[in-house]
Amino acid sequence: MTVSNPLPSLAPHVLLVFLLQISLLLLVALALGRVAVRCKLPALVGELLTGVILGPSLLGNWAPGALRWLFPDDANQLHLVDAVGQIGVLLLVGVTGAQLDAAMIRRRGVTGVRVSLCGLLLPLALGVGAGFLVPAALLTGRTDRWVFALFLGVAMCVTAIPVIAKTLADMGLLHRDIGQLTLAAGSVDDAIGWFLLSVVAAAATTGVHAGSVALSVVYLLAFLAAALLIGRPLVRWVMRHAARSSEGGVRATAAVILILLGAAATQSMGMEALFGAFIAGILIGQTRERPGELDAGPGRPLWTDLAPLRTIVLSVLAPVFLATAGLRIDMRALADPKVLLAGLALLLIAIIGKFVGAYAGARASRLSHWEAIALGAGMNSRGIVEVVVATTGLRLGVLSIATYTVVVLIAVVTSVMGPPILRWAMSHVDVTEQERSREQSLAATPV
Repeated sequence: MTVSNPLPSLAPHVLLVFLLQISLLLLVALALGRVAVRCKLPALVGELLTGVILGPSLLGNWAPGALRWLFPDDANQLHLVDAVGQIGVLLLVGVTGAQLDAAMIRRRGVTGVRVSLCGLLLPLALGVGAGFLVPAALLTGRTDRWVFALFLGVAMCVTAIPVIAKTLADMGLLHRDIGQLTLAAGSVDDAIGWFLLSVVAAAATTGVHAGSVALSVVYLLAFLAAALLIGRPLVRWVMRHAARSSEGGVRATAAVILILLGAAATQSMGMEALFGAFIAGILIGQTRERPGELDAGPGRPLWTDLAPLRTIVLSVLAPVFLATAGLRIDMRALADPKVLLAGLALLLIAIIGKFVGAYAGARASRLSHWEAIALGAGMNSRGIVEVVVATTGLRLGVLSIATYTVVVLIAVVTSVMGPPILRWAMSHVDVTEQERSREQSLAATPV
């Protein structure tokens, strides 16, 4: 009988470096994230700065030998850390999808969709236009300018539900009408954004041809139909079955498996794994227990059982992803005047496009001037979603290091500027009785 050779194990030094990399990234990300929160900034700012400090921008200049030892120029070594980051971002997208409140979107209906589309189409158009005008120094030379322009448009139009939700919660605005509407419009933006990212990513790998893009759209629509007709009852059965277990870990494990399988499904179809993870998360979030099935109350959404998973994802895996994303930032690219001026122009386009679009949609829905400003400030936060888009573009070879640095900095700046503008605008909007009632309901809802 022939005995196959066992799989080779990691070399001791490779394992040592990997453990030190993860430990150091987490330690610095935790410390800088806490500093950012104390400064009333999103933790994302500090976590991205982790990579900037430990990467070529600072450590590479001050101690290049230490950088080469800690992050050696070895693809196999780097892939270990990247794998952890990829699992983290897939689970983050899935958890975000699970918290999408479809009922709230239906209640807000036309207003939420109008604000979302205005806040999405204008920056998308401006971003695509800017993609044709930016200097060649920001291009990779490996992809058509068409693909670059489309990708830049997607990067300009996305929003970030995790950052928006955390900002609204920290500011005590989740119960306000504007807070609810911002979440609804942002959720629509997120869903469309992942869809557009999949289409553009497919174009980046197959080329911008009508046939290939049309085939990508067909695949996406087929996946959505399969998710609705087959995936939804399957996810409902799995989550309800897992919920019967007395061990909370079973529910979290089931959710992780479903999210990763959703990601694998779209990846196998030549699309972005992130889109599959997001759709799987939505299906998990829409699953409710049968009335009277458990002791926690009739029709309770089962995603509320996933608080431990959300904690691990947000506190451990997502910071690793953000820190590794920061490692790819090279601030030295901004020393080129062309890159710096183009970066400032793209920042203005991103801010003006998103803010004006959301403001116009709000005003068209007969909201007040101050409510429209608050919506524009909330929708303008790109946060981790734009970092994910930028990382995808860098991985596909669409974005250069210089463009990647600019796009990630746009994510940071827009996330930082949102809270003070939101606070200022909401100070001019009176609290209604309905909002007070909603605040009491949210306070009574178990986390």
